Amino acid sequence: MESIVRPGSLGDILFRCQIISENDIRAALDEQQTTGCRFGEALVKLGVVAQEDIDWALSNQLNIPYVRLKPTMVDTEAVALIPAALARQHNLIPLIVTGDEISIAIADPLNTAALAAVEKAAGCPVSVSVGLLREIREMQEIFYGPPEETDILGFESAAFPASVLSAINHDLTGAKFVDYLLLFVVQQKLSSLSLQPLGDGIVVVCRRGGVGREAGRLSPTHYPEVVMRVKKLAKLAGGEFTAKGAFAFGWKGRMIPFQVALLRGEGGDYLTFRMRVDASFPDSVADMGLPEATTARFAELAAAGRGMVVVGAREEEMRGRLMELYLQECDTAGKTVIMVGSGSPQGGRRFPRVPVPAGTEVGAVVMAALEHDPDILILEDVADGKVFAAACRAAQRGTLVVAGFSCGDGAGALQQLITFRDRHLLTPAHLRGIIVCAGVRTLCPDCRAAVPSPPNEAEPSFRSAGCPACGQTGYAGTRFLMDIIAFDQRVRELFESARDAGDVLGHLREHGWRGIAEDGRSLVAQGVISREDFMASLLG
Repeated sequence: MESIVRPGSLGDILFRCQIISENDIRAALDEQQTTGCRFGEALVKLGVVAQEDIDWALSNQLNIPYVRLKPTMVDTEAVALIPAALARQHNLIPLIVTGDEISIAIADPLNTAALAAVEKAAGCPVSVSVGLLREIREMQEIFYGPPEETDILGFESAAFPASVLSAINHDLTGAKFVDYLLLFVVQQKLSSLSLQPLGDGIVVVCRRGGVGREAGRLSPTHYPEVVMRVKKLAKLAGGEFTAKGAFAFGWKGRMIPFQVALLRGEGGDYLTFRMRVDASFPDSVADMGLPEATTARFAELAAAGRGMVVVGAREEEMRGRLMELYLQECDTAGKTVIMVGSGSPQGGRRFPRVPVPAGTEVGAVVMAALEHDPDILILEDVADGKVFAAACRAAQRGTLVVAGFSCGDGAGALQQLITFRDRHLLTPAHLRGIIVCAGVRTLCPDCRAAVPSPPNEAEPSFRSAGCPACGQTGYAGTRFLMDIIAFDQRVRELFESARDAGDVLGHLREHGWRGIAEDGRSLVAQGVISREDFMASLLG
């Protein structure tokens, strides 16, 4: 077992307690490698365990007691110290006061805001146990009584009619709140909508055209129910610092796909929703519909043979797909290819993958991989200076290094390289080029219409209202754009002395180079994409 999961990890705890088998662990690891999700999330997605099993294992991993609650375990003196509203807000129940300490059972032991609130209310330190949510609520019903009939969700907004607000606020499960927010995203064609815990409330922030604005506020009392509903919809595992998931929202007989990102904060979980258009990444460069010059530059970098090629995209998944696409164009016959990282580019199992164990420096893994004389070394993320320095040493040995950057265009990649150059981590002679990909949603041609352009914008603007042909989303698919910069002698010379990326890009544009930004503006003028999506996806 030591070779499959780390001692003391969630997988190890669940295996030793005979909750999961070795086959379950292997299936979860495969799911984790395929989707990039967390191990516990993979187990829940596969239906191997329930969320309760993960919570129990988490309590063991954190060395926090796990309790099965009964009324005899709850002391009314402890209950009297913690207000009902606070207990319900944070899904906890006081258990007992011993000496100068109060013991509680809580569904989320990592909720530091809840622990601080209990300590303040009780006036003493807090001892924590993990309890099942349903049992905590049963104890709340017994010792605090049922929630008052006047209790409401507490959502206020000028963007929704009074009838909608009434329906939302009288549903304490948060289901209607989530549904109406998703409908708001669809109808307003928002690029994103976020729930942000700030102090005494949850702020609803919507973004369109690269501009954010507040759309309402939610009381924190029932926010845990909202988060739980979203986690259930997107099958997000509990106890994770960050997670991503996907689900479908039904509207007018159609299922509209959404993605949600979760980030744990002190006052609660940050949630961001985005409507997504399902579009598979192209299987080859030829399928991307790129200009001939761009396709030729891609082929040139695929034939580099040695040195460093930077591959960039904002999203980790797209970056992985782009790396796989690059490998398809390379001549890998008879060559040793090693991939370092935990991601999972499409088709990545064709080549050996080296995951980085927790607590291990990626740079050390890179240097260890070089002992196996790889012809091509794939590094999924070299943002850390030590990792980038190790990548440069690999390139100096004659290995072709494909280095991953998180960036949205060639300018962003160039600027990161200039930063590494200024830190003396980079030898420009080994740079072969930059490949950056970005995706942007295309408007549905059946319901697309011109709209007034913003002030100081001469070019026309377009927007789609939604129709049966596009499932009421207003979108038809995704267009992929690329920035490709080949480092010839002149570009390398400019890079060595450049103050910023603009110095290099200015030279390239003088020689006919067009990047993602220029291609995006052309698509806006043609009505292929909206100005808002251009700004959010290609300039944001």
